[in-house]
Amino acid sequence: MVSHNQNHFIVISFPAQGHLNPTLQFAKRLIRTGARVTYFTTVSAHKRMLESSNTSNIYGLTYAPFSDGYDDGFKGGLGDADHFLSEIARCGSQALRELIQSAHDGGSGGFTCIIYAILVPWVAEVARDLQIPSFLLWIQPATVFDIYYYYCNGYKDVITNNNNDPSYPINLPNLPVLSCKDIPTFFLPTNLYPWAISLFENQFKVFEGESKPVKVLVNTFDELESDALKAVDVNKINLIGIGPLIPSAFLDGQDLSDKSFGGDLVSAGTTDEYKDWLDSKEEASVIYVSFGSVSVLEHQQMEEIFRGLTECGFPYLWVCREKESKQEGTEAAKEEESVLSRIKREGSEQGKIVSWCSQVEVLSHSAIGCFITHCGWNSTLESLVGGVPLIGFPQWTDQGTNAKLIEDVWKVGVRMRVNEETKIVERQEVSRCVKMVMGNEEMKRNANKWKELAKSAAKEGGSSDRNLRGFVEEIGGLKGTKE
Repeated sequence: MVSHNQNHFIVISFPAQGHLNPTLQFAKRLIRTGARVTYFTTVSAHKRMLESSNTSNIYGLTYAPFSDGYDDGFKGGLGDADHFLSEIARCGSQALRELIQSAHDGGSGGFTCIIYAILVPWVAEVARDLQIPSFLLWIQPATVFDIYYYYCNGYKDVITNNNNDPSYPINLPNLPVLSCKDIPTFFLPTNLYPWAISLFENQFKVFEGESKPVKVLVNTFDELESDALKAVDVNKINLIGIGPLIPSAFLDGQDLSDKSFGGDLVSAGTTDEYKDWLDSKEEASVIYVSFGSVSVLEHQQMEEIFRGLTECGFPYLWVCREKESKQEGTEAAKEEESVLSRIKREGSEQGKIVSWCSQVEVLSHSAIGCFITHCGWNSTLESLVGGVPLIGFPQWTDQGTNAKLIEDVWKVGVRMRVNEETKIVERQEVSRCVKMVMGNEEMKRNANKWKELAKSAAKEGGSSDRNLRGFVEEIGGLKGTKE
């Protein structure tokens, strides 16, 4: 029987892989405090989650999918996302109002509050209209939040007047000196997605309407970003580290059955053969290569990475998604298919190419020596928790900032340098970085340090555990403590 004193949260996610993963993990963390959670996202995202893992049987978790008119997923490019985003806002706002009203009319005690991730700032307006507390879950590093904060609070010219000049210093209070390569790509003159800046500006406008300091939950932990979590004006915003949001089995060990995110889309025909392959390799001998669920590599760049890996001689596990091919039937698609087939054929003795793997499991395997990555925040945290040094190849959004932190702040890796004329990372650069990182004792020592600190933060009584429980107590109390 459900107690009306039990906290009941709505957790809301944008329907992208990199958003679903941490928000679902956050929902599980809330459930461990004794709360119930209703997970609110689109029909397409919900389908993907249910198809890919056993997320339908999580105690205390229910789903409330809504249709945004793209029930088979958004097939367009990011440059064509305006209508998609407007429909999510329109349909989502209506469905959220109906969900909240239904709970109120049904006598279930209603919802304690709403917690929503980035790119859905319209949630706050709905919550305010219905007089329900709402809080942002920031699923990028606190350092990136700070940059957006400063952009919206008097430092716009400092951030944007860089003219794409990497020698131009960007000085922001309480942050390392940055360059144009270290800030979110949406601030650059080359940005093709003006909708992105608008969404983040709308988010900070939401904060302006609050009469007391806003609490923002951040997918990081105190020890990792101690300065960044305190960088902004605490009289306006209080950043609370509650991460890293990765499956418990690889982090705090409280739930050994929690081994997958639930948003991971497994490719048809995928097997676990790569696990046997990894088991056959020596400790810290394998290079893991993956560029996330959005980034698409051109065939020339794939070729250069392959040649660089071949030159190094280390075994490698490379995730090449089918999405990295162009539209079927085109000359570009045929060419990339030819390149990928040749890479698989020529590299079969040294490496293994797969369309999918359980990344968090791979990064926890003793055979992995380093990770060549796009520096997405989820991937970065998974690598830190696995104690694996990184080689960064950032593509867009927050990834350049993450690469800066990896190389200069946490000192757990290096960043590959792009040839400014060809805009390609050449094979010699790939080889140079691999040789710098593989077997580098200082980087491995630093990676292991962050691994232990991450696990300590997440375990019972750790900084992130205390922060989350303190937040829950403040907004409604743990189960059984409400009057």
